[in-house]
Amino acid sequence: MAWTMLSLTSSRRACRSSRPMVSPSRRNLSIRRAFWRASMSPVLTTTLDAGWRSSPLRRFSHTLKRLILGQPDMEKEASLDFTQILFLGILALFWVNGWAPLWIVVLIGAWYLGLLALERRGILDRWNATRALGIILMLRTNRGKRVLELVSQPRRFWRAYGELSIWLCFAVMAGVLLLLFLSALAITMDPGQEVLPARDLLLIPGVTSFVPFWWPVAALIIALIIHEYSHGIQARAHGMQVRSFGLLLAGPLPVGAFAEPEYEEMIRAPRRERMRLYAAGPSINLLACWIVLILLSATATGFAATNDGVHAVGIIEDTGAEDAGLKPYETITQINDVPVIDYSSFTEVMSDFEAGDSATMTVLTPPSQGEVEERLIEVVFTDSWDYHMNECRERENCDEAALEELLAKLKIKKGDAFLGVSGLQSSTAAVDNWGYFFNDDYDASEKVVGTIFAPLAMLGVPIALDGHTMNLEQRAMLTAGDGAIASTLGTEGMLAAFDFLFWLAWINFLLGFANLIPMVPFDGGHLVRDGTHSVIKRVARKMDPLKAENLALRLSRMSSLFILFIIAIPIIIPRII
Repeated sequence: MAWTMLSLTSSRRACRSSRPMVSPSRRNLSIRRAFWRASMSPVLTTTLDAGWRSSPLRRFSHTLKRLILGQPDMEKEASLDFTQILFLGILALFWVNGWAPLWIVVLIGAWYLGLLALERRGILDRWNATRALGIILMLRTNRGKRVLELVSQPRRFWRAYGELSIWLCFAVMAGVLLLLFLSALAITMDPGQEVLPARDLLLIPGVTSFVPFWWPVAALIIALIIHEYSHGIQARAHGMQVRSFGLLLAGPLPVGAFAEPEYEEMIRAPRRERMRLYAAGPSINLLACWIVLILLSATATGFAATNDGVHAVGIIEDTGAEDAGLKPYETITQINDVPVIDYSSFTEVMSDFEAGDSATMTVLTPPSQGEVEERLIEVVFTDSWDYHMNECRERENCDEAALEELLAKLKIKKGDAFLGVSGLQSSTAAVDNWGYFFNDDYDASEKVVGTIFAPLAMLGVPIALDGHTMNLEQRAMLTAGDGAIASTLGTEGMLAAFDFLFWLAWINFLLGFANLIPMVPFDGGHLVRDGTHSVIKRVARKMDPLKAENLALRLSRMSSLFILFIIAIPIIIPRII
């Protein structure tokens, strides 16, 4: 009997071992199907089974599983988990609320499902890639290590550069904090002001309304490479190994990059060396921005005006210019047959006229409107002093005494001729401001200060000009100059060089500036964490090292949450009030 029972048990085990393994989810699914079948009549069950096996829906289901997963019979692999369904639901919510257009939602959803399919089929592993944060693809490579070893050889130089980077980053970080607080304060004081739409918050090339695709993408790739390579150089300069470099992709768009040092080596490294490593990325982007600005300034000096003269951005009502029919962006080339070359020559010619005088002006139609045509207009000048005083009197709380004092300083007196235009500029106005570095009217200190703060001014240029680097009407007035490089590149080549350098400076500054937000996982957050630990260690020298480390971590987390709250204020408040 015992032998018989043992034989039965062994035979059952053998049968089990010979069967293919069935996953628990599939076994549970089979049990549910069996229970459902048992609750129905045999005839109905047989009919439904036959209909399902031959139905187009079943064939489509298996084909879809085979295409996406490569495993048509694994229901567990075919299903989406809760977080994946939630992500797709959030995407749909963005479209329903009008926060993103349908085509963007569809592209992101397709990219997300494609990454899931590649991940489940093991293709990402073969590519040495990883999916991160749902839709981000991390591509790793070992290329560039030899160049990294060569570049990082002067280790004493790179260590000195890393030390300077720490101080530079903390100085810029103070500016980052100031701007964040001022932005939050401005939104709190006036929550009803116009804000950027949701799709413009991430500054993605081709998606953000004021950031075009090609030049910003090229600039972003270069900025990411030098950022992460700088991290790698600092790691090698301090004896840490770099496992790989990589790029972060959201579809075809590069959204980040990374250098992977050996984690254990970085943890064991002295705190000061880690701070140099973290500071190297943002600092190289800021330095690259300032260097590119100088190149942009040199490029700006290579342009000339297609037609010398001046033009007005706006025409003031009830003045001689409006009565004569002068239009915005028409180029004034002569006044009573006297040539007008630029703004200074226009001012000189106008000094010979008084209010009430008339003059014949030769003007050219804007080049942006097609073929340039010349025409003559007759202008009667009004009184410049009266115009400014009358404009002040129309406003509340007008301080006439203060205005008269200001007009006296500007050498504007009663009876001076006034054309009646606003924004009067030379034909090269589109690039005049960018050529400051090679303008002899500025001394060395003004050029240095201008270069340091110019990135702040250029941040708003694409927003104001709908993604362009210069006013399109003024852009059409430019031509390549007589220089060797300008003559070789031609007008289109010079404009392309200007656009690329502009976006390269813009992207580098934005990348370095944003990475200095004092919040983990940004480089600025890591700098604050290690810097806080160093301060605690100096102030409380007798404190236990573990307690000091825990205190620094807590302070870092609290500051990160506080900065996140400050960043959220300008984004959330205008959308709920």
